[in-house]
Amino acid sequence: MITETMYWMGRDSKYRAWWTEEIQENGHETIRRVNLLLDKFLAANPSDTEEEYGVASGWRPAAVNQATPGAASKSKHISAQACDIKDPEGALDDWCLEHHEVLEEIGLWQESPTATKGWCHVQIVPPRSGRRVFLP
Repeated sequence: MITETMYWMGRDSKYRAWWTEEIQENGHETIRRVNLLLDKFLAANPSDTEEEYGVASGWRPAAVNQATPGAASKSKHISAQACDIKDPEGALDDWCLEHHEVLEEIGLWQESPTATKGWCHVQIVPPRSGRRVFLP
């Protein structure tokens, strides 16, 4: 499962001035929902292990986000409302596409796998389009 240490990636110490109470609350909720998703996914895919699905990118303070190639300028990672989960074979992305009802139940939105090769991006707030699966 995703731990706080995995999600914060040491940035809670390095970027202490930007690690506000709101960021912390958002991160806790993001971690909670991601873990619910992983629980359901792994229960449906018992041959997979949770070690395969760690954090590719958690909270990114604005300075880190700006230095991240391809990152959206208004990324939900900045507000700790998104998580990129390692997904080297695309199994999690594919499963999420087939199980929109699980995303809806948990309150997650998924970035289209066409834009996230090697990871699955989920966020706890809807994109502007409101679509459960969206393009960046």
